[in-house]
Amino acid sequence: MFALPFFRRDLPALKGEKVTLRVPLTNDYREWAAVRGESRAFLEPWEPRWQPDELDRTAWRLRISRYREDYAQGTAIAFFIFEKSSGKLAGGITLGNIRHGVAQSGHIGYWIGERFGGHGLMTEAVKLVSRFAFDTLRLHRIEAACIPENARSIRVLEKAGFRREGLLRSYLRINGIWQDHYLYARIADDPPGDGTKG
Repeated sequence: MFALPFFRRDLPALKGEKVTLRVPLTNDYREWAAVRGESRAFLEPWEPRWQPDELDRTAWRLRISRYREDYAQGTAIAFFIFEKSSGKLAGGITLGNIRHGVAQSGHIGYWIGERFGGHGLMTEAVKLVSRFAFDTLRLHRIEAACIPENARSIRVLEKAGFRREGLLRSYLRINGIWQDHYLYARIADDPPGDGTKG
């Protein structure tokens, strides 16, 4: 459970120059299914294998329930990323595996619709969530993992101030195959951008 009084209120939106982040709502289903569906070939190489009912309304309701349960337990916060100029849903970012006590850490995962890639939206979203994690949740460390071949994700993390710390062998099962991942991390007192390779 989140110990901070902040979590007794509704979570505010996180606002940047290009994006606004807010928690997913039940009525986001159509827009979420549309952007995910049109971006399927773009997303599948970097995600767990899609289930046959991946974009169905029933699966969506289960997803929303999981988001709410994780938030209530204080273990994760999911945000949807909206492009400020158009107001359209562009992607999602989650701060998960939140631990307090001696760890004070969390893990970032994200996705973006194909037509929204390459415009700096995800870099800004990662910076906003990082600032939220450090300033509001008072975490000390944030981690992210990405497949070595995912050059776009590597650029996002490095522009957002994450540093490569090593290689995690056979770390996650992505698109049905156990894949190696680079481990990236950012510490609360690291400079805010342009991390360096480890």
